[in-house]
Amino acid sequence: MGYDLQAVIGGEMLRTASRELPAARLASIGQGLSLMPMTDAFLDSLAKGGEDGALGFWQLRAGFAETLATWSAAGPLAYVEAEYFGGAGEQTAVVWDGGAVVLGPLHEPEGQASPPEGSPISRALRRLGAVAAPGQDEFTAVGLDRHRSNERWIA
Repeated sequence: MGYDLQAVIGGEMLRTASRELPAARLASIGQGLSLMPMTDAFLDSLAKGGEDGALGFWQLRAGFAETLATWSAAGPLAYVEAEYFGGAGEQTAVVWDGGAVVLGPLHEPEGQASPPEGSPISRALRRLGAVAAPGQDEFTAVGLDRHRSNERWIA
């Protein structure tokens, strides 16, 4: 079974900022964070803002990356992408704070082990304030393992 995620993650400021986008849907994850999945309906609703692929991501549009930078003036937020099937896959993450990129973009290609400081998504979550228990990573600590697709987060 596969795992597919493209989403914005942030604290309370994400709930406030996302009200600008009627098609945005939020799901609460752990530790006071919310996840805004990049569903097909949401992507279709975004105004033309450049091609997908900003900062090396699959689905991040340049115009939306600028929006995220603007939103981050109110607090840090991350954009993450992960795709796995049968244990193989890759992930990428970036964090904005104060209107600027403060972490990444970080990329972990298929077949490459996570560095000692953790996977890109775990490092981004840590930058957002997530804390993992001993023997756990931040990805699991906030519950990103609960669903395997963007649509399941808002179902």
